[in-house]
Amino acid sequence: MPQTLPQALDSAVVRSWCSLALEALGREREEIDAINVYPVADGDTGTNLYLTVESASRAVEAVFAAITAPDFADTVRAMAHGALIGARGNSGTILSQLLRGMSEVLAEGRDADHLARALRRASVSAREAVAHPVEGTILSVAAAAASAAAGDSDVAAVSDVAEGSDVAGGSGVVGGSDVASVARAAYAGARAALEATPAQLAVLQRAGVVDAGGRGLVTVLGALVEAVSGEAPARTPRAPRASVVPSAEPCSEAGPAFEVIYLLEADDAAVARLRDRLDGLGDSLVVVGGDGLWNVHVHVDDAGAAVEAGVEAGRPYRIRITHFGTSGGEAPEERAGRAVVAVLPGEGLAHLCAEAGATTVLARPGEPPASGELVEAIRRAHAREVVLLPNDATLRHTAAAAAEQARAEGIRVALVPTRAAVQGIAALAVHEPDRRFDEDVVAMTAAAGATRYGELALAERQSFTSAGVCQAGDVLGLIDGDVAVIGHDVATIAETVLDRMLSAGGELVTLVLADDAPDTLAGRLETHVRETHLAVDTVVYSGGPQAPLLLIGVE
Repeated sequence: MPQTLPQALDSAVVRSWCSLALEALGREREEIDAINVYPVADGDTGTNLYLTVESASRAVEAVFAAITAPDFADTVRAMAHGALIGARGNSGTILSQLLRGMSEVLAEGRDADHLARALRRASVSAREAVAHPVEGTILSVAAAAASAAAGDSDVAAVSDVAEGSDVAGGSGVVGGSDVASVARAAYAGARAALEATPAQLAVLQRAGVVDAGGRGLVTVLGALVEAVSGEAPARTPRAPRASVVPSAEPCSEAGPAFEVIYLLEADDAAVARLRDRLDGLGDSLVVVGGDGLWNVHVHVDDAGAAVEAGVEAGRPYRIRITHFGTSGGEAPEERAGRAVVAVLPGEGLAHLCAEAGATTVLARPGEPPASGELVEAIRRAHAREVVLLPNDATLRHTAAAAAEQARAEGIRVALVPTRAAVQGIAALAVHEPDRRFDEDVVAMTAAAGATRYGELALAERQSFTSAGVCQAGDVLGLIDGDVAVIGHDVATIAETVLDRMLSAGGELVTLVLADDAPDTLAGRLETHVRETHLAVDTVVYSGGPQAPLLLIGVE
């Protein structure tokens, strides 16, 4: 039976788009970083795009957490706002303006015609936000996507889209009926324009690569196709390209030394003056936003003057200054030796690991840390070498992006893929900072991998699980991330989970209890292990408030 394609967008599609785009950029981040040669060959475009979309996705998830069925206009505005406040780098800042332009039109309508017009508004507004637009960049790819979505036959004429466009009206829609057709057309137009970027920009042609920002936008549009059609577009194999581009011009002494980014609260008139001021100070100027909140990006030699200009215009905050020579990092010799950064789901565990010498990041329920928080924790550790323990399978891409950014700042980072806090505890227990870094990482990885993990949680709603249907309020016993048993009594479910985990053997059981766990639970489980499983030791820790009900580790 053929799939019925949606005739209009909805909040769930926007949520899916953000999630799929984040996942795709996580997969392709390193590939995009590797071809980043313009405007500065600093190898971070993929990471910056990932961080920008991550912020947009978090904002959308916050809307869904607050309202079961959020209004579509509120959802697209949240996406745009999240991208704005989390935009990173030149391409990330432009992407945030593309999403803002789309949201302005989509908030008024959700059908195929509005999607086509949204893509055109996005292209025009992004081009206007760049002080000196350059063809062969993400701007050209966005223009081609808009042109193709509107049904223009010549998608190569990308630079004409910004001039004389009737954004409000639109001249037609590909397919004329469903949003999937428009999305597919935009994706096809963007891909064609991306392949043309080396012919438009000499630095790309010399390096033998396409534009990295445009490459990222194609990925985001591919995620849109998948969100509206349920089918991911096939990637055409590209000719092999160098992952390291020796022919690209490095940052020279003649070029700007700093990248300056900040959020700014200011009115339109003050921002207009700020644009003129910053344009005289440097290049790669992009100012995006509106309604009193702006994201400012510029490359300058005098970072202080760029910030002072922001102060004169309004209230700058979240100021980030990166030196292109050192990527903002301090000289390695000024740092300590080695540190461990761990994400923990409870104040008790955070305190425990901090006492063991780790720099901790607290993950509150429903509020997983963003990449920026992990980067800040890595910086706070102030070490030449850092072992990062995400302790959550869903943080894999987030942690990878943070590690990549920290490496760009001169910090040697190893990501141990711990999927639960008890695996992180096991890894931290064998950590020896006096060992060679590689040996220490191997030992910590082995300890984490040898630790099975379980968890008790309360079902929030009726749902289907691998153990059957659960009802709201049921106690769920999870083993290695999957629901293994469903019941009503916490202690009984905990004992069942323990028995199943120990059926394959084990020498040490780790129990981490939340403050609201039953008072007698720890004692009952210790007794159960002692009487049922000989020669197995048990250790008990307090997870503190807001921690999961019960975490179990078996080594």
